Amino acid sequence: MPKASRFGRLGWLVLSVLVLVIDQLSKAHFEGALQMYQQIVVIPDYFSWTLAYNTGAAFSFLADGGGWQRWLFAVIAVVVSAVLVVWLKRLGRDDTWLAIALALVLGGALGNLYDRIALGHVIDFILVHWQNRWYFPAFNFADSAITVGAIMLALDMFKSKKTGETVND
Repeated sequence: MPKASRFGRLGWLVLSVLVLVIDQLSKAHFEGALQMYQQIVVIPDYFSWTLAYNTGAAFSFLADGGGWQRWLFAVIAVVVSAVLVVWLKRLGRDDTWLAIALALVLGGALGNLYDRIALGHVIDFILVHWQNRWYFPAFNFADSAITVGAIMLALDMFKSKKTGETVND
């Protein structure tokens, strides 16, 4: 791995902040524009805007936990965010793909963390579905950034294995 500068790839935190800002602005917009569970069809049978609150994690996991899960998921998000910042700091100059991936996951985690702490729930507004037969759980911009970043991390791991490198060598 090329020697990292004193601050590593912390410049990519700008991308994390951008994800956080877009996430919060989009959530504020849809919370102001929609009533709970109201749908605005964007592409009939496939895509709608909606407003939903999620007190759980992905796919509403533990949503009916009685409130304790809010703080559990908040603590997990804080720990993961700290790990991601340290990881970013330790990256070398050639680790741009990995830096982008980590910055996306970090920005998304912070966006949902803010909701969880400030509101007690995460605001979701994107609804993907197929006709009236199948609905993917509603999600938000932060979730999308986390997903894209996680896919990029997985691809980076496969690339590293294929070329005979170890991750972050």
